[in-house]
Amino acid sequence: MSIHERYRLSVVINAKGTFTPLGVSRSSDGVATAVAQALPEFFVMDELGDRASEAIAQVTGAQAGAVVHCTAAGITLAVAATMTGGDSRRIAALPDATDMHHRVVMPACHVVDYGHSNLQGIRLSGAQVDLAGDETRCSIGDLEEELDGPDVSCLFLVSSRLTQGEPLDLVAAVRAAHRRGVPAIIDGAAQFPRIADLLATGADLVLVSGQKYLGSPTAGLVAGTWPLVQAVRAQEKGIGRVMKPTKEAIIGVIAALEEWQAFDRMKWEADELAKVLAFAEAAARIPEVSAEVVPDPTGLQVSRVLLKVKDAKRVATELEAGVPPIYVMTDRVADDELMLELIPLDADEIATVLARLWAILT
Repeated sequence: MSIHERYRLSVVINAKGTFTPLGVSRSSDGVATAVAQALPEFFVMDELGDRASEAIAQVTGAQAGAVVHCTAAGITLAVAATMTGGDSRRIAALPDATDMHHRVVMPACHVVDYGHSNLQGIRLSGAQVDLAGDETRCSIGDLEEELDGPDVSCLFLVSSRLTQGEPLDLVAAVRAAHRRGVPAIIDGAAQFPRIADLLATGADLVLVSGQKYLGSPTAGLVAGTWPLVQAVRAQEKGIGRVMKPTKEAIIGVIAALEEWQAFDRMKWEADELAKVLAFAEAAARIPEVSAEVVPDPTGLQVSRVLLKVKDAKRVATELEAGVPPIYVMTDRVADDELMLELIPLDADEIATVLARLWAILT
C-alpha cells in the first residue's frame, strides 16, 4: 500500500515548481535514508548545528551557516540577529525592540507573498519596515535616502522571479548599505543553486530554502558572516525557539549538501533542458497551442515551458480537476499563458501531462 493509499491522499503531478502547498519537491533516496537513520537517535543539538555550519560554509564559501525551520523563519531570525547581535538581554526582549535599531529598509518592488507577505516575516521580529521607491522601480538613490535615516538595523533584499518592476543592482545596493555600516540580507528562497552568486554581492546573510532545489527536508539555510550567523543561532534562546530545526531536518540538509557536491551539475542542467525542449516540441503539436522554452528571469539554471492556449484559466482548472490532478503555474492566465516546470517529473508523468492537454484542448 502506497503512502497516498494508506492516508487517503491524492496522487499529484506537480508541474508548478517548488510549490509549498504541493509538498515543494522530492528528496533523493540517500536523503530519505539519512533522515530515517536520524529519527531514532539522540544528538547534542549544538554539535549538530556546528556540523551543519561547516557543511554550509564548505558548499557556499560563506564564513558560517545555520539551519532554521524554513526560509520564512530565516527572514524573521536574520532581521532579529541584526537588531540583537549576540546580546542575550536583547534576544530575550524581542519582539519588543525598544532601544534597538529596528528599522529595516527594503525596496518596495521586493515585497512578495510566499503564502504570507515577507513584510509580515520581518515584522514578526519586532522590526519596522521602511519601503524605498515604489512597486515599479527602486533606484540606489531611493535606497540611500532611507538608509540615511536613524535606527536602521539592516537592508533587506529579495532575489526571486516574484519581484516586480525593474531589476535592482544587488551589488550596488549592498555597497550602499555598507557605506553606512548597515548589514545587508538577501532572501533567495528558491535560489540555492545561485547562493554563491548571491554571497558574492557582499551580502552579510543570504537565506535559501533547503527543500526546494536542494531536495532536503523542510529547512531554511542561512549563510554569511560568522558574527551574524552566530547571532541567528542565538535566537533559539528567544523568538527562534518556535522556529528551531529538527534533528532530522539538519541531518537531511547535511546529506543533501553532500549529494549536491558529488553530482554532475552540468550534466543535470543539460538533461533538464533536453526534457523541457522535448516537451515544448510535443506540446506545440497540439492544435492552436504554441510553446516556448523560457529561462528563469533571475539567472537560476532552470528553464520552463510557456504554453499559449485559448482560455488558459479553464485549461488550468480542468488539469487540476482530473485524476491525477495536474498543477501548473497560473500567474499569467489573464494573458492566456500557462507555465510548467518539469524538473521533478519523470517520463510517465510528462506523458500524462501531454495526454491530458490533448484531451482538454481537442
